[in-house]
Amino acid sequence: MGTRENEEVDALVTEILADYDLGRDIDKTDFYDRPEREEVKKITDSLLKIMYPGYYRDRTFKSYNAYGNLTVLIEDVLYNLSKQIGKVLAYLSEEEHPDREKIDAQAYCLALTFCHRIPHVRALVDTDIEATYNGDPAAYNKDEIVLSYPGLLATTINRLAHELFLLNVPLIPRIMTEYAHSKTGIDIHPGATIGEYFFIDHGTGVVVGSTTTIGNHVKVYQGVTLGALSTSEGHALHGHKRHPTIEDNVTIYSGASILGGETVIGENCVIGSNAFITHSIPKNTRVTIKNQEQTYKTME
Repeated sequence: MGTRENEEVDALVTEILADYDLGRDIDKTDFYDRPEREEVKKITDSLLKIMYPGYYRDRTFKSYNAYGNLTVLIEDVLYNLSKQIGKVLAYLSEEEHPDREKIDAQAYCLALTFCHRIPHVRALVDTDIEATYNGDPAAYNKDEIVLSYPGLLATTINRLAHELFLLNVPLIPRIMTEYAHSKTGIDIHPGATIGEYFFIDHGTGVVVGSTTTIGNHVKVYQGVTLGALSTSEGHALHGHKRHPTIEDNVTIYSGASILGGETVIGENCVIGSNAFITHSIPKNTRVTIKNQEQTYKTME
């Protein structure tokens, strides 16, 4: 770069550094311990290999040596997840100089406890595969579902993240589910509680809020929102039940919005497309939108 360009760069740097000094949240420049998004994504990918050993396996490993393959993956997850949990615990610690050895031991314990939950999560995900296969006549076989269905991918990552959420691990579960969101267009908060045999069909635009409770054998189509009513009170609502409860054997068609923490959709209900619901619906009810008229006009 020439002299003029160097001067212009210096002027820009000086200008932006001055902007950093305004003291806003966006202006933080200190290098604190924090979870690294790319590392959390890698951990998530490793977890998918553990969840689906025949589908996501690393081709550099010998397929017949399952013990060796799994040992490498578990060691990788334990080490890297412990490291990321340790970072976030240190970052959020109220102590000015937290005991790093104590934090690292706590982080390892949390990571180990989480890994012991993997068989439980796999059992739930197996029911999701079954629900997807039984609920979608277009599915050629279960391999196709595992390899290509965004709903199953989002649900799998969410179920893993939910276990970390239950262990009160901050930030990392949300990074995991936002990774799934970026890959699938499906936004499920890790705090949401989801029962067995959950099926998201198509999936794009589905939103499930943090305090949502979903029962067993629930089917959700694209564009469905299980959300909160007005959040004008902001963060004061944190920890309150703000999202609906969906009981067993409910089907929710595309574009429906079900809002509010006191809203309960009773078992065996069918919620039609584009319904807007802010109150409870009794069991065995079909909700549809009426008085919509479709017109045709010849183009000349």
